[in-house]
Amino acid sequence: MRPNRTTNNKKKIINDPVYGFISIPDELIFDVLAHPYMQRLRRIMQLGLSHLVYPGALHTRFHHVLGAMHLMSLAINTIRRKGHEITVEEERAALLAILLHDIGHGPFSHALEYDIVSGVSHEDISGYFIERLTIEFGDDLKNAHAIFKNQYTKPFLYQLVSSQLDMDRLDYLNRDSFYSGVSEGIIGTDRLIEMLNVHEGNLVLEEKAIYSIEKFIVARRLMYWQVYLHKTVVVAEYMLIHTLRRAKYLTKNGTVLFSSPALKFFLQQDITKLDFESNDEVLDYFSRLDDYDIWSAIKVWQDEKDPILSKLAEGLVNRKLFKIEISKIPFSAERISHEKQLCASTYGIAMEDVDYFVYQDILINKAYNEDKQNIHLLMKNGQIIDLSDASDNLNISALAQPVEKYFLCFPMD
Repeated sequence: MRPNRTTNNKKKIINDPVYGFISIPDELIFDVLAHPYMQRLRRIMQLGLSHLVYPGALHTRFHHVLGAMHLMSLAINTIRRKGHEITVEEERAALLAILLHDIGHGPFSHALEYDIVSGVSHEDISGYFIERLTIEFGDDLKNAHAIFKNQYTKPFLYQLVSSQLDMDRLDYLNRDSFYSGVSEGIIGTDRLIEMLNVHEGNLVLEEKAIYSIEKFIVARRLMYWQVYLHKTVVVAEYMLIHTLRRAKYLTKNGTVLFSSPALKFFLQQDITKLDFESNDEVLDYFSRLDDYDIWSAIKVWQDEKDPILSKLAEGLVNRKLFKIEISKIPFSAERISHEKQLCASTYGIAMEDVDYFVYQDILINKAYNEDKQNIHLLMKNGQIIDLSDASDNLNISALAQPVEKYFLCFPMD
C-alpha cells in the first residue's frame, strides 16, 4: 500500500525550454520528484565538463529525467491508441522507471564511475536507490523496479526505458543539442514517437519511420564527436579523473585534504558493489555526493603542497587544460616515452607519477550497436525486419561499425 501523504496541489505543470509545458500527472510521481534523492540530480550537470567548450551546456540531470518522463507519457499514449493495453498502474510504473533511470549517476557521471566507486555502474546504483525508495513508498515502486530491471511481463515497457530507441536517448539528444547549441543533434522526436508500435510484446517502429530513425542515428554519431567526445572535453575529463585519483592516493596515505564528509568517505576507501549491497551507509553517503562537493574541493586543492594535485586542480579551475592530440593510428611507444620523460624533467617528478600528467587511450564511437537489442521495423505486410537490413541507405551499415580514434594528452608547457 502507498503510505498516506497529503495530496494538495501536486499535479504541477513545469515549463521546459525544450518541450514547453510538462505535466506531473500523478501525486506519487510528485512525491518521488520531491525526494532528496531526486533533488540531488539538480546538482549534477548532464554534460559534465562540456560547458568548458559549450558555455550553455549547464543543464542538469533533473532537467533530463523530467524530459524523458514527458516523452514516456507521449509514447504510452501512442501505443495505447494503436490498441495495446497499458493499465493506469503500468503507466505510473513506466513513468517512475524512466524518471529514476539516472538517479544513480555520480558527479560528472561516467568520468568518475570507476574512481569514486570501484567498478559499480550508475545502473547498479540506480537499482539500489529504487530498492530503497520502494521501502519508503510501498508497492507502487515495485513494478517500476521490475520494468527498470527488465523483469516485467511486457518487455516493451523496459525497451522504452533502455534500448537503442528509448526515451532516454530521444531526450538527451534534443536537450543536449539545445543547450550546447550544436544543431546536428536535433531529431524528429514527435514523429519517432508517433511511429512506435508493439509486436509480440516488443517495441518496434513502423516502416514509414525509416528515414526519421536514420537521421536519429546519424545525429547520435555527430553529437558524440562534436559534444560527448569533443577532444577538449576528453582532456578535461581525464584531468578530473586524475585529480580525484591523486587526492585518493594522498588521502589513503595519510594526507589530510579538504573535502566534504561525503567526498571524504569515498576518498578514504575503495567502495565496491559488495559494499553497496551490505552496508546501507554507503548509499547514504553517495546520495549526498554531487558536483558541488567535487568543485569545492578542487578549488581548495589548488593551494595544496602536493605539486601534482595543485597543478591539476588549478588547470581545471582556470581552464588551463593539457594539450591533446588525436590520431587514427596508435601513438608510438617512443612518442609516449618522450612525452613522459619531458614531463618528468620539466616538473621534477618521478617517472611513476608521470601518468598523472600524460594520458593515452582510445575514443570509440558506435552510433548503432548490432550486438545489442536492435531496432526493428514493422513493415506494411506485417514482417519484422532489423533496421540495418531494411534501410535503403548505406548510412546504417556504416554507422554500425565502430570508429576508433587514439589520443595522447600532456601538459602544454
